[in-house]
Amino acid sequence: MSDNDPNTKDGQAAPSVLTSKFAKLNPFSRTSAADPDGGGDNLGEEVEFDSIAGGGHAARRTKITKSELRISHALRQFLVNENLLSAADASLDDPQATSSDPLKTLVDQSHIEVPDYVRDRSRPLSEYFVSSSHNTYLLAHQLYGSSSAVAYEHVLVTGARCVEIDAWDNEDDPAEPKVTHGYTLASHIPFRAVCETMKQAIQKEEAKAARDGSFKVAPVLLSLENHCGHAGQKRLVEIMHEVWGDLLISGPVEKGEPASEHTSLDHLGAKIAVMVEFHLSNEPPVEKPGEEDDEEETKNKSARNEAKKAGIIPELCALGVYAQSVKPVNSSWYETTLTNGPHDHLINISETGLLDLLPKQAEAIKKHNAEHLMRVYPKGTRISSKNLNPVPFWGVGAQVCALNWQTFDASVQLNEALFSGSDGYVLKPPGLRMGGDGNTSLGKHRLKLHIAGATDLPLPKGKDADDIRPYLSCTLILPTDLEGEPEKRKTKAYKQHKLGIVHKGEQPIPTDPIWHETLEWDFEHDELAFLRIMVKSDDRFARNPMFAVATVRLTYAAQGWKFIRLLDLKGRETHSTLLARFKLERL
Repeated sequence: MSDNDPNTKDGQAAPSVLTSKFAKLNPFSRTSAADPDGGGDNLGEEVEFDSIAGGGHAARRTKITKSELRISHALRQFLVNENLLSAADASLDDPQATSSDPLKTLVDQSHIEVPDYVRDRSRPLSEYFVSSSHNTYLLAHQLYGSSSAVAYEHVLVTGARCVEIDAWDNEDDPAEPKVTHGYTLASHIPFRAVCETMKQAIQKEEAKAARDGSFKVAPVLLSLENHCGHAGQKRLVEIMHEVWGDLLISGPVEKGEPASEHTSLDHLGAKIAVMVEFHLSNEPPVEKPGEEDDEEETKNKSARNEAKKAGIIPELCALGVYAQSVKPVNSSWYETTLTNGPHDHLINISETGLLDLLPKQAEAIKKHNAEHLMRVYPKGTRISSKNLNPVPFWGVGAQVCALNWQTFDASVQLNEALFSGSDGYVLKPPGLRMGGDGNTSLGKHRLKLHIAGATDLPLPKGKDADDIRPYLSCTLILPTDLEGEPEKRKTKAYKQHKLGIVHKGEQPIPTDPIWHETLEWDFEHDELAFLRIMVKSDDRFARNPMFAVATVRLTYAAQGWKFIRLLDLKGRETHSTLLARFKLERL
């Protein structure tokens, strides 16, 4: 087997049978009622290698062209009634007609319009949000999942621009450090294999950019979690130089300008910038187990302490050109200036550590994050690879919100929405950039979501078309919601009525529902507001299954009636479209 095979462990077969047995006994299952971070609306399904969504590249990687999509007769009639198409252009006289050219033109219109400024790459790195992956090497659960170098290619092609490597000494072959999740049943892979896969993915992107002038390869940030001793660290550095060569940023891109604020994102090019850990003093801080830490996290902290005591060799330190990772030990980083810190520091902080500072210190943190990088990582108790909600952290300017992409859950759906139409970097709103006032509010607004209907909804597993009563559940997500209690609105459940004498109008099959409803929210609009649309079925005697989703950053929402492509819970495109219209009114 090759090193890139997801079922290998340093060239040997991974314990897939053992993994499978543990999965069946898993007390942290996504369906476990005991999981405090569970909840049906937040859950997704494990991604596969044909999953295209997560990092913003879903539209770019589409496999089903819009001209292949069917539009139900009921929706074509709706378009005629709204004077968007003539009866002839809608082919109303032929219920089975394929799309006419005018209808194809309408279907081809995107439901989002990404402002040009969002893709401006002339600003410093600290002024961008970065599409980011956590525990990138894992294919599934972080306690017993398989590690694979192929996972790096998948997330990079899907749109990630920040990936994570957990590097450990390899007792079996000291010259080849390994990548794994420490003290777990997760398999491990060679560090070299990960580097080679990343290089191949970037080269593929460069070849694509040469063919497609609208696509440009953006730099990749590597969050390097080092658990190696001095000899292992030296090998890490040597392997990165050997494999990546000129792709590796090993010194200031602009000579004589070491500070990151003097280097634009565009100047970094399609290169790899390493985030290297920096200790604030000669005595590296010791991490003490916290009350919320599980046994696995406690072991990891012990291992990190041993690595810190060993220190980081100068050769590895030198690679932290634009990001030197610091775990804060006091409040100096947001109150004044980081005490004894490097100039190009990156504050590496857990979601709970940052939430504890909000909203009281929000303005100071926004100011800090306008000039310096911040990485927010999941709390230690998220052992089942569930995710933090990135929106409040984006709201204070955190560039890197590390998400587990192993499942296409609510957080990864939000990530897809923010980075949709980008190359993995999105310029922050003006208030969160250097010299900004920290304000991202757009004032009091009313959002009206007009919903016509959908075509070809995917069926939940084990369901027939006649079994479902589809409805939309829509959630407004704001950065000011620190409690995770967003406002939700939903349509009525659609049920086909086959007695036309009693029920007027078309009564299409349940997979082609017509709702013709308007959902409304009055709220303090924000440049980082999102609407998450979920298609669910009203199952009276069971938990309502969710089987298709779409998420939109409201500032991207296009005007007028648009067809929104729906994704399944693995982040794959479907043949289903939702006809809807966004309308925002200032109050």
